[in-house]
Amino acid sequence: MGDPLSTIKPAVRDLHPYTLKHFKAPVKINQNENPFDMPEAVKQAVHLAVSETAWCRYPDFVPTSLISRLADFSRWKKEGVLVGNGSNELIEALMVVVVERGKRVVIPQPTFTLYGMFARILGGDCRDVPLRPDLEFDGPRLLKEAREADLTILCSPNNPTGGVLDRGDLERILRQAGGLVVVDEAYHEFSRQSVAPLLERFDNLVVLRTFSKAMSMAALRVGYLLGRPELVEQVAKAKLPYNLNVFSMAAASAALEHFDLLQPQIERVIAERDRLWDGLNRISGVEPFPSRANFMVFRLAAEPGTVFRALCEEGILVRDVSRYPMLQQFLRVSVGLPRENDRFLAALSRIMKAHETKQGGGEG
Repeated sequence: MGDPLSTIKPAVRDLHPYTLKHFKAPVKINQNENPFDMPEAVKQAVHLAVSETAWCRYPDFVPTSLISRLADFSRWKKEGVLVGNGSNELIEALMVVVVERGKRVVIPQPTFTLYGMFARILGGDCRDVPLRPDLEFDGPRLLKEAREADLTILCSPNNPTGGVLDRGDLERILRQAGGLVVVDEAYHEFSRQSVAPLLERFDNLVVLRTFSKAMSMAALRVGYLLGRPELVEQVAKAKLPYNLNVFSMAAASAALEHFDLLQPQIERVIAERDRLWDGLNRISGVEPFPSRANFMVFRLAAEPGTVFRALCEEGILVRDVSRYPMLQQFLRVSVGLPRENDRFLAALSRIMKAHETKQGGGEG
């Protein structure tokens, strides 16, 4: 009998898995989660709805009620809405129906790892486009590559850097792209802008959104896709049946109905983001980069892994992104509660002062 692993595609064997090492810390600001939980009134509405549902029955094959709410919320036609078990499922479904061997996929770098992973597993010809040195999108270079691409996928605000693609650059890309242009706006609420209005003008635009971030529902895994109805019909062929459970559907519907309770929390995150950026700017040896999301990256004068471990010892968990392209000297921090942000800033300040003292002592 031969090696069973020989049946696995070489492209898959060559990839590093998308995973996250398990750490526990009292201050968890490493996964871009919303630090403010779902308001209790919304939770109670969900509990009531689920308690009145028969758990022995499958959920609706097509969640028409939720889709109608999403269409109203997004101001887009309901035939152009597809819901998924988190936006990750929809990224995969979209890749499955578009990408095959030889198809060209344009991806900015650094960005969310799953785009390149799925594209390479499916045999896609990935063309990486580096961000500018200021970690913003390189619009002209993206446009050049997109002209020959079957799929261009853009995360805006970008994870992990927080930059937003200029609207003019996006429209030029949409007008001249050789294939589909996907904008993953998982964090768009924190930027106070969306590209969804462009769906009326561009048939090649697909928009991805999630309930995991601004909507405080990371634990329940709900995402949705907006696009031309004929295109959405094709993408739906690659999603799993019954991909949303009744609890997640009820929670998503309640979040949309009570969005007025969530909006103030979003504004608090934005305010804390700006305060966090100011605090990082005041720490010697730390250079934060502006972000329109609920996280930011910061460059360190010290070795990132050493700082990451020192923060862990202080009970603070951030994200080590130093293996990403262009981010060898960086860590990423999510916006936490005010007290968590204060604790993080104080700990990082102590760590960097100790580093400076050690460096100064070594030079004497």
